[in-house]
Amino acid sequence: MSHEVKVNNENRTSNEVFSADQAQRAGFQVRDVMKDDFGFEVPVETVPLPSRGRVYSVESGLHNSETVDIKAMTAKEEDILTSRALIKKGTVITELIKSCLVNKNLVVDEMIAGDRNALMTSIRITGYGSDYEAEVECPECNERSKHNFSLLELPVKELDINPVAEGANLFEFDLPLTKKKVHFKFLTGKDETEIQTIMERRKKQGFANDSLVTTRLQHAIVAVAGVNDRNKVNAFIKNMPARDSLALRRHIDKNEPGVDMKTWLDCPSCYETSEVRLPMGANFFWPDTER
Repeated sequence: MSHEVKVNNENRTSNEVFSADQAQRAGFQVRDVMKDDFGFEVPVETVPLPSRGRVYSVESGLHNSETVDIKAMTAKEEDILTSRALIKKGTVITELIKSCLVNKNLVVDEMIAGDRNALMTSIRITGYGSDYEAEVECPECNERSKHNFSLLELPVKELDINPVAEGANLFEFDLPLTKKKVHFKFLTGKDETEIQTIMERRKKQGFANDSLVTTRLQHAIVAVAGVNDRNKVNAFIKNMPARDSLALRRHIDKNEPGVDMKTWLDCPSCYETSEVRLPMGANFFWPDTER
C-alpha cells in the first residue's frame, strides 16, 4: 500500500492530539496536519481508493474520486473501538472511518467493502504503525503460530472491470450452467452491516452460519435475466445450482477491488510455504504497543 501524508498550514480546530514529528519518525511523509488549540498536530493522509470512485453515482461525493483524506487515529477513535453499543450494532468500523474522514460529507455506508478495507488498513497504519503480529493457521499441518507481517507490503487490487453504466455499482456475469445473465454489485458497508445483523439473529435462533452463502448472494445479486423482483431473485438464489453459485462467487472475489489480505507463510512446524489470509481480529487495532 502507498501512504502519503499531507501538510496544510491552515489552523483547523480539533480535539485530537498527534505529533507530526512522530509520524515522520514512523516513516510517513507529512504534507498536511490538523492543529488543535494547544498546537499539537494530527497528520492527514491521502489514501488511494481501489475502486477509483468508479462505482459511485454522480450525486455521490465519492464519484470518480481516486483518493480520500483521513486523519490519524487518536484516543477518540479508541473510544469508538471499545464502545459496547457500537459493537452490538455492528457499526464500529463505519463509525471509526467516519471519525477519521477529513470530508465529513462523505457517506461511509455507501462505500464498497474494498474501499472501506483500504481506509481501515491505512487508519491502522497511521495509528499504530505497519507491523502486525497475528496468529495464523498453517493450511498444510493445521498448526497455529504467531508471525509478524508488514501491512505496507499488502498489494492493492484496483477495479479493472467496467460497470454496466458510469457511476454504477452494477456488473454483469453469465452463469455457466443455467446460462442466465445476472447483474451484481460489490457489497457496501450498509450491506455488510445488514448481513451481520441477519447472521447474529440466526445464531441466537441456533442456526449459526447455515445461510451465509445465500445471504451474501441475496445482497450482491440485483437482477437475474432482467428480473429484479426481490422475491423472485431470492427464490432463484436459493435454488441456484452449486456450479453457478461457485462461479459467480469466484468471479466477484477475483474482480472485487480492495486490499489483498492474503500473504505467504513459512510454517515453523512443517516447514511448508503456504498462502494464508491475515485475520482482522481485535488485535488488528489493538497491537502490543509495549513491544
